[in-house]
Amino acid sequence: MELFDLYDRDRIPTGETIERGQKLPPGRYHLVVHICVFNRAGQMLIQLRSKNKLLWPGLWDVSVGGAAQKGDLSWQAAQRELAEELGIVTDLSQVRPAFTFNFERGFDDIYLIELDLELDKLRLQPEEVTQVGWADAECIHALIEKGDFLPYHHSLIDLFFDLRFTPRFFAEKRS
Repeated sequence: MELFDLYDRDRIPTGETIERGQKLPPGRYHLVVHICVFNRAGQMLIQLRSKNKLLWPGLWDVSVGGAAQKGDLSWQAAQRELAEELGIVTDLSQVRPAFTFNFERGFDDIYLIELDLELDKLRLQPEEVTQVGWADAECIHALIEKGDFLPYHHSLIDLFFDLRFTPRFFAEKRS
């Protein structure tokens, strides 16, 4: 049984939890995370969702996504999801989300990280992920147009690619 912490509209924890699949009470929200992994060549790691998934089965998606579990801080949820879905063990304790989207039922923290990975060394969680690959923005746009990728707005995909260099840019300017 998976439990999620509940938050108020200002993202303050309420101390309440809810079981996965239950309808959220009015005025309560939950936290999800998405992690976009880029390589040095500027490609994003994308995953093919399992055909057994309840939501968006058999479609390509960004690298990793999932709900924060009871007690998870955002970075902990992101770190756990990377390890569970793809077998990527990395320390995200000092990484902040690039941005957060508010959606009808919660908050979605988006992490943009750079890792050079060998795809054949990843350990895919078969219940979640069927396949992975590297893709540039144009490839993802084409998959969206064909209906083979989650129906993200093209501008959102472009934003992911555009912002992937922002933390590095600011770090270089300050040093």
